[in-house]
Amino acid sequence: MAGQGTVLAVEEVEGAALRLVVDVAPLRRSPRPGESISISGVCLTVVSCEYGRASFDVIGQTVRLSTLGDLRVGDLVNLEGALRVGDEIGGHQVQGHVDGVGEVRAVEARTDETWMTIAAPAAVMNTFVPQGWVAVDGVSLTVAALEEGAFSVALIPTTLALTSLGAAVAGTKVNVEGDPLGKHVHQWLLASGMRPGG
Repeated sequence: MAGQGTVLAVEEVEGAALRLVVDVAPLRRSPRPGESISISGVCLTVVSCEYGRASFDVIGQTVRLSTLGDLRVGDLVNLEGALRVGDEIGGHQVQGHVDGVGEVRAVEARTDETWMTIAAPAAVMNTFVPQGWVAVDGVSLTVAALEEGAFSVALIPTTLALTSLGAAVAGTKVNVEGDPLGKHVHQWLLASGMRPGG
């Protein structure tokens, strides 16, 4: 995560569902048109960028699979630039290909961690294994526990302080990206006539 940006405008645009204008100054570099930027976990293409204000066209498919259609002026979004050749790869390789919208069921502040449980669609849940990874609003996390229709993550104070997850409460909608390897295995099992998990 490079930090959080602020939604500066949500506009109508021909050929797309909406145009987002976001303050991307926390990226510490000015993205060029055509570059990819993750906005709360969703990979978007820069249409234009001037003085730290980047515009992105969001199509209907993206609105249907994510929370971007609910954004309003003033909302904070998690930002991350695309990985460049030569960059160090640390952690999980988040793609920005959101699989669906989850809903926070509970946030429990414990003495040694903050435990967050999120309900997610079956198509996303089918990609998870305990100690595997998940991206929530673009934040790469480890799956701490699985239950019927939901997963849990254990959050460190830094994640709470630097991302939108620090403001999440029960009922908050979040973008969820499952493990790409899990997606491929699940799809292969289905195509082979096998029932995943059975």
